[in-house]
Amino acid sequence: MARWSSPKDPALEAALRRNRRWIVNNQIKRLLLRFPSRSAPVRLLQSRFKTLDLLGRAANWLRKYPSCFELFTGEGPAGSGGELCFGYTKRMAELVDAEEAAVTASEPAMADRLARVLMLARGRRLPVSKLAALRGPLGLPDDYLLRILPAHTDLFRLANPYPHRRNAVELELLRWVPSRAVSAVEAAASASNSLPRFTCSLPSSWAKSHDKMEDFNSTPYISPYSEDGAVPGTDSEAEKRAVAVVHELLSLTLWKKISVMKLEHFRWEFGLPEDTARMLLRHSCLFYVSNRYKIHTAVLREGYEGSELRVKDPVVAAKDRLGELMQEGLHEFNQRRRAVNLEKKRRKGEVDVKKEEEELEDEAGALLDSAEKREERRRFYKVLFGDDNR
Repeated sequence: MARWSSPKDPALEAALRRNRRWIVNNQIKRLLLRFPSRSAPVRLLQSRFKTLDLLGRAANWLRKYPSCFELFTGEGPAGSGGELCFGYTKRMAELVDAEEAAVTASEPAMADRLARVLMLARGRRLPVSKLAALRGPLGLPDDYLLRILPAHTDLFRLANPYPHRRNAVELELLRWVPSRAVSAVEAAASASNSLPRFTCSLPSSWAKSHDKMEDFNSTPYISPYSEDGAVPGTDSEAEKRAVAVVHELLSLTLWKKISVMKLEHFRWEFGLPEDTARMLLRHSCLFYVSNRYKIHTAVLREGYEGSELRVKDPVVAAKDRLGELMQEGLHEFNQRRRAVNLEKKRRKGEVDVKKEEEELEDEAGALLDSAEKREERRRFYKVLFGDDNR
């Protein structure tokens, strides 16, 4: 089925920019967290290189990020007999600990987001196998069930309505929480003492889009948490509620974005139309649909100021710091490799060494001191932890 995307928005496209290196390093980071010693044999990483879509030697990859990973001869539980192992550097370990602390501190917020998602769903329940698709966007760790359920036994329950089926376990919300049944649109209206309505985030020069939004707002807002609106009577009411559901779901995500394919994966549970992508494109004031990397992604426009998130969750800030360290490590490796190549050329008499060294210093200074370059580097890891890699 053919798909379309919104007219290009350079700022939001920059926010969606993906760098494969950062995603791979995040997966390596998560691999090490499975070991109590936070170290593992390099051969283990080598055996998983193909699953990371990488070729070559794992040790060479790790050497490209000296600020993140260190190689050593294994001793103790991680390796023996002089086996080559790898682990975090001290700086990387500190940032990993800071990220884990941010995740732990955010557990109440995770429970709140999870409860709201279940309140949006039919029957206030979702299959655990399907919830895995929302784990990344919602900022939930791999072990979110073990973290959240024991502390909220009065709110969540695991149930298996079909024991004869595999992967049929569902997460159920035990009770309705009226204080949580307030959407982001309703909360903003309450703060401004006005009626709930959608806001167009496009420039005022987009007159036709603003007119369409005014027409869309001419009918009353339907809360995505309203059970009366779960089965609207007309097509316009159905779309009004579907837009409200997508808007609320994107508001609950940490990065204010989600792939359209994942949204369509929950069509029945959230009461979305068959072609959700078309609906998103019809409401360009609210949503931006990108086809970057041939992956259709829906972005909540009001969640961004240019290419930066308006409100950055502590977990997102912690992950951003990890991205900065990874970029710094790659820059250090590239500078070192260029210096080695320069020395080889000098020995062969192929270059004017003094001139090359001056150029190298100028480039290094420009990269480190230029605010524009720092902004460009930040964009490289903006989606360091994409939906499936967080």
